[in-house]
Amino acid sequence: MAALPLGPPGGGCLLAVGDQPGGFGPDDRACLELIARAIPVPAPAVAADTGELAADAFSLAMDTGRMEAGARLLRLFGIAPDSFDGRVETLLARTVPEDLPALMSVVEADHMTIGERELEFRILQPAGPPRWLRLRGRLLPRGEGRPARLVGTVADASTLRSDGTDVARVQRLAASLATAGTVQDVGRAVVAALRKPLQADRIALAELENDRLVVTVLDPPEPEAWPEVWRSEWRTEWPDAPVRAMPTLAAALRAGRTRIWPAGSALEPALGEVGPGGLAVLPLPAGTRMAGACLIGWDRPHHFAPDERALLTACAALTGQALLRAHAIDAEHELVGMLQRTLLPRRLPRLPGGTAVARYLPTTAGLEVGGDWYDVIPLADHHVALVIGDVQGHNAGAATLMGQMRTALRAYAVEGHPPDVVVAHANRLLLDMETGLFATCGYVDVDMEQGTAWCVRAGHPHPVLRHPDGTAEIVRCEGGPPLGVLDRAAYPMTPLRLRPGTVIALTTDGLVESPGLDLDTGMDRLARELAAADPGHLGLVADALLAGAQRDDDVALLLMRYDGMAVRPLRESWTVWRVPEAARHARRFTRRTLRGWQLPRDTVDAALLVVSELVTNALVHTDGPVRLDLDLAGHRLRLAVTDSSPRSPVKPAGIGWEATGGRGILLVEAVSAAWGTVPVSGGKQVWAELATGD
Repeated sequence: MAALPLGPPGGGCLLAVGDQPGGFGPDDRACLELIARAIPVPAPAVAADTGELAADAFSLAMDTGRMEAGARLLRLFGIAPDSFDGRVETLLARTVPEDLPALMSVVEADHMTIGERELEFRILQPAGPPRWLRLRGRLLPRGEGRPARLVGTVADASTLRSDGTDVARVQRLAASLATAGTVQDVGRAVVAALRKPLQADRIALAELENDRLVVTVLDPPEPEAWPEVWRSEWRTEWPDAPVRAMPTLAAALRAGRTRIWPAGSALEPALGEVGPGGLAVLPLPAGTRMAGACLIGWDRPHHFAPDERALLTACAALTGQALLRAHAIDAEHELVGMLQRTLLPRRLPRLPGGTAVARYLPTTAGLEVGGDWYDVIPLADHHVALVIGDVQGHNAGAATLMGQMRTALRAYAVEGHPPDVVVAHANRLLLDMETGLFATCGYVDVDMEQGTAWCVRAGHPHPVLRHPDGTAEIVRCEGGPPLGVLDRAAYPMTPLRLRPGTVIALTTDGLVESPGLDLDTGMDRLARELAAADPGHLGLVADALLAGAQRDDDVALLLMRYDGMAVRPLRESWTVWRVPEAARHARRFTRRTLRGWQLPRDTVDAALLVVSELVTNALVHTDGPVRLDLDLAGHRLRLAVTDSSPRSPVKPAGIGWEATGGRGILLVEAVSAAWGTVPVSGGKQVWAELATGD
């Protein structure tokens, strides 16, 4: 057992227990001493006996920046106690500029949470090198009538620091690893903490997966800087290799202790060429398992001092735990991303006369799945609905509600409702669900034949249009409140005119609004970037627009370029009256129309059979109005009969020879290339398509 004092007398102690024979060796002792010196032990800022501020203590009011400081603390900064003006800026002005950002992160309340803080920094002196000081403090919450305060002590750290400033390196690495969210972040933190201070030529960090080492960070990253054996194992971005191919490394991992080989050591090429002038292998323990290994190599002969060995051992323990934590975070990120991908469209449909692309970026600020969504819905008569939305919150409830709202909007749109009714129905549904959440939504119904559109907004950012002449416009569409807020909300429609080459951009607020960017400024920037983009490559445009996203919120982006339909379909409609000769009137209308379109006789005959069957079924089995629509687009003739009954026709499984009905749908299926039904505003539409030839 080892017991090491922490801080000043009465500050506590560090106890370490080991079971290795012979107790703690010199390297272990040096490492424990290094860790003990790095552990923050704040001294009391206020003397317990007098209640006065201690000589080396301070008290900083976070709202005003006013500061009380002890006499000994002020002398460390070279300030006479009777001349101190009580402003924290006076002390900050004497800080070495490179250390000022780290110190500001401690004295600014916006970047802190309640709890302990420690930092080493340098101050300028009239002569000689900068002096190292150590700040230890605690942020205290607001009291009754008092602002939040940062209280603590500042002491001279010059005598506490080793020649290689190892304590500060351990502290800085620990601070970096505490915020590392991914395995790549861990690797970058280790490289930043060790390579330059140790003047190493290369560092590799690898995870241990079963019996293979999977490299996650190489510095430098160029393959030519690494042994030939490594280059032969380059699978994708980084190499991976079986541990058994490097027996020396395997032995170091089994022992679980830092191993150092000076220049000229007999090592297998895969290790020896990493550090011909010296090699350090740091196994990275994490609990009861080995998380990976870190290799540090030098090209010129390197002398390993005792303090350096202790530094490597301390860094290995910190890195192993951080690597295990980051691996778990990476796995959770992947799970969240997979859930998000299942809730969004797997692919966008091909559009007549246009192209659509979409992008989704989850936030990197946390692990919760977001509520942003998008959708592209093909509708009847060559209409397309572009939908984008954002559900309040970032949790499983928001994600579930997002999936429900996307499904509901698609169902209402396919039923044939106008855009304002679609959004109003979704608002009513969300209120009835009583989730307590709200959602914003943008809905644009585009007529691909005519080049017109109707836009409806429910508390969502405005759409942006990029015109064919290269100008971009933020379309100030009228809007209603977010979905789920008001029972009787109105959602007005705003008309849009599209020319061939026009790009419609719909986005959620994560792209155009952030803590440092207001919504209007973000929308203006989006318009400028869209105007500067090449609309011929819509996917590249989407990627460019997302390049500067802050990622502190989810981002959904939907772009559609309207090209215009090369051939507009021919379309005619007929209202079927409920009279005894209704089917004959429908056939006569169909024959006259198709002959005018100069279709072949066999196509006309098949169409007359289909129309006769569909119209008869509608008249016999439904009530209310019946409408017949004929559409010819290219070499496809579409025949559709709309009625007011929601019941779809069912194809009979079998018909006996004596049956007098039930053959109509079988005849339609036999002569058609395809047929089906779609819901339309409380009723249905039964359609069939015929090929008209080449």
